[in-house]
Amino acid sequence: MEELRKLEKVQRMVSFMDSHGVSVSNSDHHCNRFLANFMLFLLEPCGDLAIDVKCCLISELMPRLSSPFVEDAYQYVVAEQESNGFEQNLDGNALHSCSQMKDNNLLHGYNENIAMIGLDSMQKANSTLEDFCRSYFMFHGLDVSKPQSIFKFLPILSFTESYIYQLDKMNENLLQTPRRKDEKATQDLVSCFSTDPFGPLVTIFEQRGLLTERITEELRHGEEYWALERKLCHALINEEEILIDDVMKAIHLKSFDYRVLNLLLYQLQGAKAEELHMEFLSISEFLVEVSDDLYDYEDDVLENNFNVLRMFIRIYGASTAPSMLAKCITEAESKYTNLLELLEPKLSLSYQKRCAEATKEGGKVSEHPLGTWCIPTVIQDEELYRSNLKSDTS
Repeated sequence: MEELRKLEKVQRMVSFMDSHGVSVSNSDHHCNRFLANFMLFLLEPCGDLAIDVKCCLISELMPRLSSPFVEDAYQYVVAEQESNGFEQNLDGNALHSCSQMKDNNLLHGYNENIAMIGLDSMQKANSTLEDFCRSYFMFHGLDVSKPQSIFKFLPILSFTESYIYQLDKMNENLLQTPRRKDEKATQDLVSCFSTDPFGPLVTIFEQRGLLTERITEELRHGEEYWALERKLCHALINEEEILIDDVMKAIHLKSFDYRVLNLLLYQLQGAKAEELHMEFLSISEFLVEVSDDLYDYEDDVLENNFNVLRMFIRIYGASTAPSMLAKCITEAESKYTNLLELLEPKLSLSYQKRCAEATKEGGKVSEHPLGTWCIPTVIQDEELYRSNLKSDTS
């Protein structure tokens, strides 16, 4: 009778999972039965462990699972059973294709506190991918107007940017003002960022022979940027000291995802990174990030996101911050111009044309093809600004 109750619970869970679109379609029924049993196992009480903590634990474990490890565990348990006189009850067939299942499970499932790839992340990362293809493919001798050039590399580029975007949104959740985040949710997010958030992505790069020291370094820069972003934005809210070195480091690290994609593209083509191109694009990325921060300034104040103008205002004061930022922009533009002249003439013209297109598409009207800089009116009391805006919308 007890076995019938267990089977009934499993069948109900299979039906529940199927209705929510998380079952394995076109597959042997044993797969869905396994997943249903796993779900029921997660629901079993285990001390005071909450569901989200269990999910984080599983997420940490999955990248380290491999067929040899599970086989060793199987042999260990069997040996223990035999030495203690117990009957062997483990199914050796369950070990079949374990490494393949690992690939499928690395980022699968749904939990808002775990980095994974969902349709929403892919859709929102799409604008970055489009810009990357239109702005960077020319540096690889690829014609962005030819679909085959894009689709040949799109799967891994899309996967990577969507993965990074998902982590970035999680980090932004940590930047929201304290009263908008409950302590438990914050602890869970911090825990996920402290346990190798890029681990599954690195595993995939390794399996496909794409991982290099430089890509690993840029991923570390991503973690460093997010840590700086949290540090600086929390300092703003708590009225603590902010160092200009931290701010400038953060704004330079912010475009790490573009550099990861660019380095991946070199690897996918079996080519070495062109240092002049990388240096030029690094300066261009800095100017684009500053421009985006100026455009998003009010929204970033509202959401407590990293914004270079916000940081300059705290460091230099509302009256001096715009001129200090303008000085940084002028210095970067000078480097940009010098490096632009070193590029191959055809590449230089193509990139300038792309910049002009991007400026026009961004809605900036200017006689200058790259647009003109416009520093918005500074917000001296951010807390008052947020309160007033909240009152207006309530």
